[in-house]
Formats: sequence, C-alpha cells, structure tokens
Amino acid sequence: MADTNAAATSGISDDAACGIAYLTIIPAIIFLVVAPYNTNPKVRFHSWQSIFLGCAWIAVWIVLAIIGVIPGLNLLDLVLFPLVGITFLVLWLITMIQAFQGKRFSIPVIGAFAAKQAGS
Repeated sequence: MADTNAAATSGISDDAACGIAYLTIIPAIIFLVVAPYNTNPKVRFHSWQSIFLGCAWIAVWIVLAIIGVIPGLNLLDLVLFPLVGITFLVLWLITMIQAFQGKRFSIPVIGAFAAKQAGS
C-alpha cells in the first residue's frame, strides 16, 4: 500500500526513485531527506549505496592521482586510470539498471555499509 501511495503523491515509483538515486549523489541525498522516500528501506539502501559508490570512486581517483605523481609509478598510472574508470562505469551502470528493474544489487563491501545505514 505504501508503494502505491508514494507513487500517487510524488509521481515516481519506488523503483524509479532507486534508479534515479544513482544518477549523481544529489538525488540520493534528496531521497534520504524527503518523505515518503526517507522511510522506504529499499530507496534508502540504493541512496546510501550510490553515495558510498561515489565516495569510493573519489577515494580511488585521489590514490591514483598520488601514484601518478610518484616517479617510476606514473607509467603504471597510465594503465590503471582507464581500467579503474571503466570498472567504475560498468559497476555504476549495473547498479542503476538493477535498481530501475526493482532488483537489489549489492556491491560486495559498499552494499554492507549501505544496508547498515538503511536499516535493512
């Protein structure tokens, strides 16, 4: 009953909200603050996972930038930057597609943190 009520009052379904949460960190934060989505464990999980995925991507990018400055290791960085970028892109697309389809795809380490924060 809550799923129908949320879709009727806001215009988007829970599955759409879960998928939209992955577009950037901003919709994810909005869904964590705005009712009725902030009480839905499914939307909360995907919002938190989106936020943690974005933070992980930034952290890895910073580490790779530091490696790129170190003489001798900067050649390794030429290989790692594209590989890591493509990996995060594919992971982001998979999570977003799964969320739009109403499935709960949990990223191994990040998903556990998201589930804990979402209370599910």
